[in-house]
Amino acid sequence: MNFENKILSKEIGQLLYNKEKSLATAESCTGGRVAEAIIAVPGASNYFKGGIVAYTDEVKADLLSVNPQLLEEKGAVSEEVAREMVKGVISRMKVDYAIAVTGYAGPGGGKEAPVGTIWLACGDTEEIETFMLSENNGRDVNLAVATNKALHMFHDFLVKSS
Repeated sequence: MNFENKILSKEIGQLLYNKEKSLATAESCTGGRVAEAIIAVPGASNYFKGGIVAYTDEVKADLLSVNPQLLEEKGAVSEEVAREMVKGVISRMKVDYAIAVTGYAGPGGGKEAPVGTIWLACGDTEEIETFMLSENNGRDVNLAVATNKALHMFHDFLVKSS
């Protein structure tokens, strides 16, 4: 894990700990990288409850309660699905906040959107923010950028809501 992600994770952890709030992740293409960054900080068990790697539409629907019709109409790589993943993991894991990632990291995929399209979402039951990455720099870079941007987004969300 890079140094910047460690710093972000530590700051996120401190913010959550100070607020006495909890976090979970719902990840598709990043496969648990965001959760890995969060738990790299000692004491993460004080605020991080866990993550769901929802790599398939079936898992998104069954474990995160993403509407199958939405998956059919919009595709798994969409803003709407990223939002539903946040809501679903908050409900399933009984946490205050969530971070979600869904996208086409490459080299294949890209049915509904080009490879490199990755939707990020974070928030709580009242507000969810989203962001779309759209550059294809190869699988490894796409995943690293998505993980870093998700941490930045959530950090900024927590600071703003303080």
